[in-house]
Amino acid sequence: MARWLVHCRPGFENDCAAELGAFAAAAGTSGFARAKAEAAHLIFETAGDAAAGFDPGWTELCFARELWPVHAELALPETDRVSAVLAALPPQARAFSAVRLEHPDTNEGKALSVFCRKFQAPIERGLKAAGLRIDATLEKGRAPCLHLFFIDSRQALLGFSDPARSAPWPMGIARLKFPRAAPSRSTLKLEEAFLVLMTEAERARWLVPGMSAVDLGAAPGGWSWQFVQRGLRVIAVDNGPMDAALLESGLVEHRREVGFRFRPARPVDWLVCDMVEQPQRIAQLMGDWLEQGFARRAIFNLKLPMKKRQAMVAECLVALRTRLPQASVRAKQLYHDREEVTVMVADPGGPS
Repeated sequence: MARWLVHCRPGFENDCAAELGAFAAAAGTSGFARAKAEAAHLIFETAGDAAAGFDPGWTELCFARELWPVHAELALPETDRVSAVLAALPPQARAFSAVRLEHPDTNEGKALSVFCRKFQAPIERGLKAAGLRIDATLEKGRAPCLHLFFIDSRQALLGFSDPARSAPWPMGIARLKFPRAAPSRSTLKLEEAFLVLMTEAERARWLVPGMSAVDLGAAPGGWSWQFVQRGLRVIAVDNGPMDAALLESGLVEHRREVGFRFRPARPVDWLVCDMVEQPQRIAQLMGDWLEQGFARRAIFNLKLPMKKRQAMVAECLVALRTRLPQASVRAKQLYHDREEVTVMVADPGGPS
């Protein structure tokens, strides 16, 4: 059996497990999860070699923030934990692109963050003293990232990930600073979506000053603000009031209309939507806009029901992929999301 450590949002362990099971089945293998409610992580076990069939990257899964195969389970002494870690490394280990010390993203787990910060320097010194190189520039050379997931200060899981297939942030968490000028904290969801759902090249090509966007359910303007900061013009659609400073930018046109009925006079580069509505209705609306050519690409949130959340997301994604077979449909439960999933639909080969 191959074991994978998987980080997820607290409370979504079962949804994450269901998605992993579906991924494993599609890859032609079997697997099962050992998950505890509100633990913010789970162990997923697959039959056979981890590299055969089941080998997902972090962008291929919606509910998994980060995942990597477990190499060893460590019992750490109170003193000289470094030696215990070194002894568990495979003999062929030579260099790492990074060393990440992790813990569950729970209130109890966060108490371990202080321990992890204190242990970071000793473990890196110990690795270097043992002749192992740690160099971020080795990431492009595919040197693995070393992960240590601490269950507590005496127990840890050790594993490795390919930097090309793992999250760029520890535990898959993009910790963003709230901009004081932004009208609402929801702005962080769109900022994170730009980072997680798009490549650097796509951001450079698709978020260009002078482009156009429509923000459905915009008030007070948290998502519109992200576009304005990048020089895009926005039609903000909402019967509610918009942030005054945002309107003064000269880049935002406020239309007091119903989001489900509004259509632009001409196609726009972006459609975004964070309206509170049934996920099937939002997926249908986004599909209508893209299929009929009103927008070139879209980012939107699916507000999830209390039960069968993974099944609902899968249903909506299948519907979008069926309607838009040439498009790239990407979905992730972002760190700044809550009971929702963020989706991007775009044609990677389409016009800027």
